[in-house]
Amino acid sequence: MQDAFVRAAERWPVDGAPTNPGAWIVTTARNAAIDRIRREQTRTRKTELLARAAELPSDEEAVIPDERLELIFACCHPALAPGAQVGLTLSLVGGLETPEIARAFLVPEATLAQRLVRAKRKIRDAGIPLRVPAEHLLPERLRLVHATIYLVFNAGYGPPVRSELCAEAIRLAAVLATLMPDEAEAHGLHALLLLQDARRDARVSPEGELVLLGEQDRALWDAAEVEQGRQALERALSLRVPGPYQLQAAIASLHFEDETDWTQIALLYGRLAELAPSPVIELNRAVAVAMANGPDQGLEIVDGLTGLERYHLWHSTRAELLSRLGRDDEASAAYSRALELAPSETERTFLQSRIVD
Repeated sequence: MQDAFVRAAERWPVDGAPTNPGAWIVTTARNAAIDRIRREQTRTRKTELLARAAELPSDEEAVIPDERLELIFACCHPALAPGAQVGLTLSLVGGLETPEIARAFLVPEATLAQRLVRAKRKIRDAGIPLRVPAEHLLPERLRLVHATIYLVFNAGYGPPVRSELCAEAIRLAAVLATLMPDEAEAHGLHALLLLQDARRDARVSPEGELVLLGEQDRALWDAAEVEQGRQALERALSLRVPGPYQLQAAIASLHFEDETDWTQIALLYGRLAELAPSPVIELNRAVAVAMANGPDQGLEIVDGLTGLERYHLWHSTRAELLSRLGRDDEASAAYSRALELAPSETERTFLQSRIVD
């Protein structure tokens, strides 16, 4: 306000007093405050970037001060099919094996292997340069970079848990959010990974058994990581550009409340399905709907899904809902099919226990 009065004293004798002096003063003071806030935010972000860059290998010519993140952007070349881009990146950069990548894409291993072979052949035959694109071209590859980092995290989230993959994905997401502070989804992705990782230690018991969300020991949740995740989510939402990762982070955040608001979670999954249509998202929405409105409504959604016949969680979700409806024989058959498709021993042990029950 004092700055506004100083400006008025300088300008009004030259330009003349405005029609509404009081409104002029208030508007000028408000604009000055907004400018100051923006300068402070920019300075904070630049400080974060400098600190992050100082921790990374120095390379004066690098567009991105992180070698692995550079490789991810390089692999996401627009001449390659999106599925091939992500699959190739997970193989070359994430170090994932073909079976792991195939599970992430919900496709047979042979299909995924053919995609990778075709992608490598196209790179060779067309002479596609796997190098970091010019800075102005980075945003167009951002969506696939997000997807790749998310899949690396999921591969480590398990079970079995591979904490080094989770930590690397979170690190890459943090660097990306720092490098692109105005990209809401970069902050949304960072928030989502932090919030999911906060429950990692509670997902498997000391005996190696899978523990469902509602049965997890909250004392094992990482409160500091939850707070970091919520701060990242607040930064994403403040940019007012909604996206799928922000919605998933908001859902993850709701799970940390003392009482889970399943109706709100179902609504968020509905919005998520609009932004990023996917049968897996619909499957998750079905679970939320079942918790909010009853298993019959959830099962109706599950039975209407297609393309998930080889996805063990589709069968296990269906089995759980059938069991809650008292259709035990059908539930047992669905659990048995989920057991056949489960990718890990931890999940197979859990499913076997459900069949016995």
